[in-house]
Amino acid sequence: MAAAIEQAYQIARERYAAIGVNTDVALATLQAIPISLHCWQGDDVSGFEAESELTGSGLQVTGGYPGRARTPQELRMDIEMALHLIPGKHRVNLHANYAETGGKRVERDELTAEHFSNWITWASEHELGLDFNSTFFNHPKAAEGITLSHHDDSIRQFWVRHAIACREIGEAMGRALGSPCVVNVWIPDGSKDIPADRRAPRERLRASLDAIFAEKKDKRFILDAVESKLFGIGSESYVVGSHEFYLAYALQHGTLLTLDAGHFHPTESLADKISSVLLFVEELLLHVSRGIRWDSDHVVILTDELRALAEELVRCEALNRVHIGLDYFDASINRVAAWVIGMRAMQKALLIALLEPHMQLIDLEEQGDFSGRLATMEELKTMPYAAVWDFFCTQMNVPIGAAWLDDVRVYERGVLAKR
Repeated sequence: MAAAIEQAYQIARERYAAIGVNTDVALATLQAIPISLHCWQGDDVSGFEAESELTGSGLQVTGGYPGRARTPQELRMDIEMALHLIPGKHRVNLHANYAETGGKRVERDELTAEHFSNWITWASEHELGLDFNSTFFNHPKAAEGITLSHHDDSIRQFWVRHAIACREIGEAMGRALGSPCVVNVWIPDGSKDIPADRRAPRERLRASLDAIFAEKKDKRFILDAVESKLFGIGSESYVVGSHEFYLAYALQHGTLLTLDAGHFHPTESLADKISSVLLFVEELLLHVSRGIRWDSDHVVILTDELRALAEELVRCEALNRVHIGLDYFDASINRVAAWVIGMRAMQKALLIALLEPHMQLIDLEEQGDFSGRLATMEELKTMPYAAVWDFFCTQMNVPIGAAWLDDVRVYERGVLAKR
């Protein structure tokens, strides 16, 4: 098998070289791209607090596949299993409700880095970076689905303190691991039906964010990001943190702007936004998901939309300015498999984009040869990228093709099925 993979790669290498693409360079670039694996796929966004239902969130996890992680130890073990089957070195993305408090009730505005010390130690041992998110849902003070824009000052200030605490935690993670922690702010605030006042909640949200980001942090350790949404369950008519709101805020305050693939209208192209936004913001955070008709957070697969997103990152030479993270949760299939499918799909999309003869396409475009541009783009779809991917997997010592699924099934029988 190894000889066949090597032979197939050499043939693919020659074919790509004929169109001006160096596959060795493409693979070296791919190997250096970390993707942030979202912890919440492993336990259906439950976290490790007393509350387990997704209240006041606009989030919904469907399915009841056995084997959900119930403890931090089980979750870390499952993540390790997934990463064992994914080529390259990556990151892990945490939410604040994954704190380890030793069985004690700790309010979210009182969380500290100590409550994530096990995660930090584990990440260091496995040479992983960590990213972090404030958790503005699944809490009594989020039962109405309103947090940083709440009209009740005491509730609003609670969430401000929570977000400030999360920045402190993220900074500690970045400092300990020697890699900046991207700390993202997403809130579910909105209205199910038509509101009478759209402005006041946004004024309150802006004031809350100003308080959260008042203390400047060292970007060597922490990168702040703000995330928009078009609509959600319970906020179909109005979302306080809209795309326009957060785009303007990021521009004015120098934060990262988070673009989530499921947070826009189904007919909008997330890929099309990349070149525009990067003209004005220094860096972006991408949450890669797959929405079907709505923000349904299906497992990422190699769709045309995903390929377009990866192509735009490469064409814009933006790989060093864009942080890529996955964001979905599917409880209808094996959760470890869901991670592996999504991560490998994202990497395949990036590889296909890296194997594109970009300058050749630009030359055709500048010459006005749109027939040649379209024909070349079509022919690229059947180029042997799969042979290059298989070779990459062997180089990274991970299974090729769907062979990784055998490992997952063994893990399911030996570990997951016993939970």
